[in-house]
Amino acid sequence: MVDFKIVISDPSTGKTYQKEVKDDDARKFIGLKIGDKLKGDFLELGNVELEVTGGSDYCGFPMRKDVLGVGRKRILAVGGVGIRNKEKGIKKRKTVCGNTIHAKISQINVRVLGGKPLKVKEEKPKAEGKPADVKKEDKSKADKSEAKKEPKKEDKPKTDKPEGKADAKKEEKVPTAAKLAEKKKEDKK
Repeated sequence: MVDFKIVISDPSTGKTYQKEVKDDDARKFIGLKIGDKLKGDFLELGNVELEVTGGSDYCGFPMRKDVLGVGRKRILAVGGVGIRNKEKGIKKRKTVCGNTIHAKISQINVRVLGGKPLKVKEEKPKAEGKPADVKKEDKSKADKSEAKKEPKKEDKPKTDKPEGKADAKKEEKVPTAAKLAEKKKEDKK
């Protein structure tokens, strides 16, 4: 059983779409390389030409166009897919997938060639309970109502001392280690 997640990018509109492809339709992708072109008929996109631009395997390792074959390889690279360098010219050894699609690839990235925008039926997920906007509004209303409440006189902690008068006794300060050492020296003399 072979299944792929196909990410279709449409440069004319700037949108991307995802489709799940299983069994017979998925087998049409096996053996294609990055840069190969195919028709979008079996993806229910109509008469559209697609180009394979990349993908990743089941562990998340990206496919690179310059690495031949189907398996993973450790390469020494300066930049490109799978490499994020902060400094210029630094080489890194990274594990990447080859440029050929095989059964262990999980995601395939394709783009639409030509200037016609795609007409794809988007499936909206069903929301359970309240919509997210309502929940946010309820929370913000609750926060505002709590903020408006002023503390009552009853909420203040009660003390035995009358308000406004200073303490007659000053708090005793805890002596530090240096002061204790000085005191011992004085006691010895």
